[in-house]
Amino acid sequence: MRLSLLALLTTTGLATIGAAQAQVIGIVTTPAGSFTNSIGAAVAKVLVENAKMPATVQPQQSHGHEPVNAGAAELSIANSFDIMFFVQGKGEYEGRGERKNIRIVSRMASLFGGIMVQKDSPLKTIAELKGKRVGSGFGAQKTVHRIWEAYLTNSGLTYKDVTPVAARNIVSGADDFASGKTDAFMFALGSGKVKQVAARVGGLRVLPMVTDAKAVAAMRTYLPGAYPLTVKPSKNLEEIRSAVPVIAYDMLLFTHAKVPDATVYKIAKALHDNKKSMMQTFRPLARFEPNRMAVDYPALQYHPGAIKFFQESKNWPPKPIDG
Repeated sequence: MRLSLLALLTTTGLATIGAAQAQVIGIVTTPAGSFTNSIGAAVAKVLVENAKMPATVQPQQSHGHEPVNAGAAELSIANSFDIMFFVQGKGEYEGRGERKNIRIVSRMASLFGGIMVQKDSPLKTIAELKGKRVGSGFGAQKTVHRIWEAYLTNSGLTYKDVTPVAARNIVSGADDFASGKTDAFMFALGSGKVKQVAARVGGLRVLPMVTDAKAVAAMRTYLPGAYPLTVKPSKNLEEIRSAVPVIAYDMLLFTHAKVPDATVYKIAKALHDNKKSMMQTFRPLARFEPNRMAVDYPALQYHPGAIKFFQESKNWPPKPIDG
């Protein structure tokens, strides 16, 4: 199903549900076409069509942490480390205090990007980027700068060891690489932009992260909850020349602590039972694992309604992050 049709389908579904149903569930996401917006679209479709719960996607320019924490929306999606920082008042949210109303509903899918160079580049490791030109700053997308820092520290480097080239966001960073302004760039693997850059430079190759315990611990100082994931070559991942470990982290569906337990229970059950439907809306949800919806993330709590479902489906207690 094309995502551009989802709003029409959701509206049609809401019209047939009837006025007696519960209040519409608002799913706040980043702008239309983004990764979280696409997950939100898949969740809304399942809630409307399979759980018979009225739901609508509400795109906005920033993340949905604040609306959900304030009780202005029922659901949102974000990566695990950003939610941890938000809840604790750390990282980009330093000095804003703890947010105590966020509760996790489910792990949705892993998200991973890689550091890439030209296919025939002599660079074989991230440590060899010392002195090389790489994107930095990412003022409109500060998470990208944090992920770069995680990759660098994982290989024993910092931004002081490379030549920073200011970029506004991850797309402009990719464009800088394609035009020869940088020696490496980072992007989500398999994305359309990666294919465009590969066509311009004659092919790409992903540099491996370091997977020993000390290096992984260093990486997690920037990205708590992240983990190594080995990605194998495939038709859709031409930049993967051989099995290579990259940094991965999870996208989570979260809610407000006071959303009724029965509502969250139905949401968790609908997701668990309808992976195929979500995949039809957004293909990366092939990485959604119905028996791994509950994972133990530091500083994050699950909603009681979700816990009840996980207990009944024998998916509680939560599993280790990288287990």
